[in-house]
Amino acid sequence: MSDTDFENEPELLFEPLKLPCGAVLKNRIVKSAMSDSLGDGTGNPTPAQERLYQRWAQGGAAVSIVGEVQGTPGFAEKPGNLVLGPTSDLARFGALVRRGTENGAQLWLQLGHAGAMAYPPTSRPKGPSALDLPGLKCSALTKEEIAALPAEFGRTAKLARETGFAGVEVHAAHGFLLSQFLSPLFNRRTDDYGGPLANRLKLLLEVIAAVRSAAGADFPLAVKLNATDQLEGGFAEEDALAVVAALDGTSVDLIDISGGTYFPGARSAFDSAGRGPYFTAFAARARKVTGKPLMATGGFKTLAQAVEAVADGAVDAVGLARALALEPSLPDMWRSGRNPEPAFPRFADPPEGGVTAWYTMRLTAIGEDREGAGAIGLGEAIAAYEARDRERTGTWLHHFPAP
Repeated sequence: MSDTDFENEPELLFEPLKLPCGAVLKNRIVKSAMSDSLGDGTGNPTPAQERLYQRWAQGGAAVSIVGEVQGTPGFAEKPGNLVLGPTSDLARFGALVRRGTENGAQLWLQLGHAGAMAYPPTSRPKGPSALDLPGLKCSALTKEEIAALPAEFGRTAKLARETGFAGVEVHAAHGFLLSQFLSPLFNRRTDDYGGPLANRLKLLLEVIAAVRSAAGADFPLAVKLNATDQLEGGFAEEDALAVVAALDGTSVDLIDISGGTYFPGARSAFDSAGRGPYFTAFAARARKVTGKPLMATGGFKTLAQAVEAVADGAVDAVGLARALALEPSLPDMWRSGRNPEPAFPRFADPPEGGVTAWYTMRLTAIGEDREGAGAIGLGEAIAAYEARDRERTGTWLHHFPAP
């Protein structure tokens, strides 16, 4: 089938998807988790964040996933992360839910824990093992601290449901804590959480069981998993396939396949100049070892690519991130055959993290309804992003007690 054929069959993306728990997604387009960095510095949502998720809901996405929401403030990825816990302003979270669930959309919360890559100005990073590497230093979690983690994830999932979120995604990708446990590069433990893959996988399975028990059998539960972390000696495809096979025996409703890590200096698939998608070939392999619904996130840039992935059976849903940062109404456009190939910006020799900063500030512009005011330059975006982090770091440290 040619690209033209795929472009003429957008209806394939707009068939409902029923998950094993019984929940139904209205179509196959998911706004995948991004760290929008729009929390107010005290772990609560802002009006701009509410509006951003409203824009995606109004634009036709079946689900939007709020990226990197913490259960406690100790291991946040950035001071703009949300923290959903006993002291959170639940009215503010409720407002986020109401606006993010307009137009039949669902709003899911991604359960995050940055571990070794927690933001040093607001955290004391800890991972599976102690590391002292350029740009990355952390101490090791104790066995007692590890044992407490599943219940922590479960409490956050239960509170998410009580607050009105329609589902949760356990974040086990991109080099964050559960991904660190899976990776032999990060995880050098010699106890029953380290060594062979069965041990490195143990914490993820415990978290899934705790989340399901806390949130209920009919609550959507997804897992985001790396196909590879793209680091020499790290988590690679054969191990990832074994993890997918293990997830097939759990109560997970959706496996969201992505890749890469925010390890300092690591190559990022998402900054590639290629046309993508990046992980559909792995998803086709994963399809052979699981009957769970699959989603791939990363590199979908055109309508034809998205339709092809679903039509070929590689995935059941497509995760869009940067495409929806460029055009929040892209699902509705694609449904009517408009804007089949959105124009993505190109950056010449961007510094590490620069492209992420640009897209993050683009999300801010959408949330403030000013994305039509003109494209922000890369240097200006980086400066604004870093200045906001500095400001919110001060707010965070004032609001949350020192660990």
